[in-house]
Amino acid sequence: MKKLLTSILLCAVTLVGAQAQQAKVYFTKEITPESLVKIYEALGVKEHGRVAVKISTGESGGNNYLKPPLIRNLVEQVNGTIVECCTAYGGSRQDVSKHWETIHEHGFDSIFAVDIMDEHGDLRIPVKDKTWIKYDIVGEHLGNYDFCINLAHFKGHVMGGFGGVLKNQSIGFASTAGKAYIHSHGVTSKTPDCWRYTQPQDAFLESMAAAAQAVADWFGKGNIVYINVLNNISIDCDCDAHPHAPEIQDIGIVASTDPVACDRAAYDLIYQVKKDDKNNPDPLKQRIERQHGIHIVEWGEKIGMGTTNYKLVNLDR
Repeated sequence: MKKLLTSILLCAVTLVGAQAQQAKVYFTKEITPESLVKIYEALGVKEHGRVAVKISTGESGGNNYLKPPLIRNLVEQVNGTIVECCTAYGGSRQDVSKHWETIHEHGFDSIFAVDIMDEHGDLRIPVKDKTWIKYDIVGEHLGNYDFCINLAHFKGHVMGGFGGVLKNQSIGFASTAGKAYIHSHGVTSKTPDCWRYTQPQDAFLESMAAAAQAVADWFGKGNIVYINVLNNISIDCDCDAHPHAPEIQDIGIVASTDPVACDRAAYDLIYQVKKDDKNNPDPLKQRIERQHGIHIVEWGEKIGMGTTNYKLVNLDR
């Protein structure tokens, strides 16, 4: 009898511990300016100081990026600055002047304060996980901000499989040199030389997770929140000037204080989509699986950035 009671007690303690470690991920199927504010407020984290809102302003010619009218209410409520960095692959955003033209073309600077963080240089910040990269190279203006809303458009990606908050925080905050360094898993910070070193694939994904953790550590605990918007879900990234048309209907928004849980929840929502006359998730799933995309989430959990054990809280109920 005593052994039975001890066993029950141990099981109860284990269950309580597992629940305590469970991350909350909030969800709404509504994708509106109002619902974006609502889900941010549900997180219960108050912005303070100088607020960065990290988005992708999108490549010139693309049309799936998060549009200014959708994010306007949230950015204005927190008195935020849209922050970006230049790319490493040419296109309309590697050159600073062309990047500003693209930002203007897409209407961001007409509504918000915008900061290309590596316009005048970059800086190195420390990383905990030195498996591949020994530091992270970010836009030098990163030090100008106290709080961050990581506002990602969840979609496919030709190299990463998918892009969510972890990619937005790693590649997104990295300067041109930093992007080259991550893509080449620590081999070089030079472009276009970096594209010769894109294998092994898991090394790239693990480098992204390490860089995302470096940015989180830079801001400090409680100073970043994470939002994935699942709309215009193409198999291609917003860095693509000619993305494939979306084949999945809009799903909603997920948000969390845990980036690993936030990306895992968005990934799970994609995999719950059933193929029918309005949805064909197969091409995106195939791209994710071909690129082993989920590994960025797995590695993020392994290095202690967050947990894949989450509870989905539906704000629509």
